[in-house]
Amino acid sequence: MADPKDTISMENVVASTGIEQELDLESVAMDLEGADYDPEQFPGLVYRTTDPKAAALIFRSGKIVCTGANSIEDVHGSLDIVFDELRALRIPIDDDPDITVQNIVTSADLGESLNLNAIAIGLGLEHIEYEPEQFPGLVYRIDDPDVVALLFGSGKLVITGGTDPDDAREAVDVIVEELDGLGLLA
Repeated sequence: MADPKDTISMENVVASTGIEQELDLESVAMDLEGADYDPEQFPGLVYRTTDPKAAALIFRSGKIVCTGANSIEDVHGSLDIVFDELRALRIPIDDDPDITVQNIVTSADLGESLNLNAIAIGLGLEHIEYEPEQFPGLVYRIDDPDVVALLFGSGKLVITGGTDPDDAREAVDVIVEELDGLGLLA
């Protein structure tokens, strides 16, 4: 069996930062080319970068959330562009604002079909949510690392809630070990 950790792919990284001051979003939206601001739809200004591809959600409080990036490096690259654009509008920003990774969403593939009913019974109800009429995947809450894994009958996994890329690798190890121990992997 190939190592499922080799199939791990970062799908989305969400991170937050702040510029320690309130912003007049209407004014920023007028001066920042490509910004979307419709306060009736969403309370923040949306500014998208293309290289790296991500979206910055800029709030009146000065808090900024970056989403849609495929790596931590892309989060930093995208936010550097945002900071430079805001500095160009004469908004003072620290040279190196703190950026905190809030959530990393990854996907992986175990390489074989899974019997979700057997997994739900084997892993027990304390860490599992499985209602196939509501959602086709099994929700597995892992304590260490502190993540949530969605397991699908196809063998595909989605792991969310991690804040470090190693969390996904550790989660795949936990899942493989648990399923192997239950005799549910070929």
